Amino acid sequence: MSTLADIERAAEALPPEDKQELMLFLAARLRTEGARLPEPRRFSREEIESWITEDETDLVRFRQGA
Repeated sequence: MSTLADIERAAEALPPEDKQELMLFLAARLRTEGARLPEPRRFSREEIESWITEDETDLVRFRQGA
């Protein structure tokens, strides 16, 4: 495997337990290399309310069997 695309395809084929182990391995390597965490994302109240409304609408449709 020489490209990120090859690695991604191989990772998709892994069972969930191995995917979790891979994530932990990568996180540990990033920490030892001094990688910085991304800044926390900030969402407006309007965005959050929009997501909640969308989720509630989807739940109603789900319960109706749509």
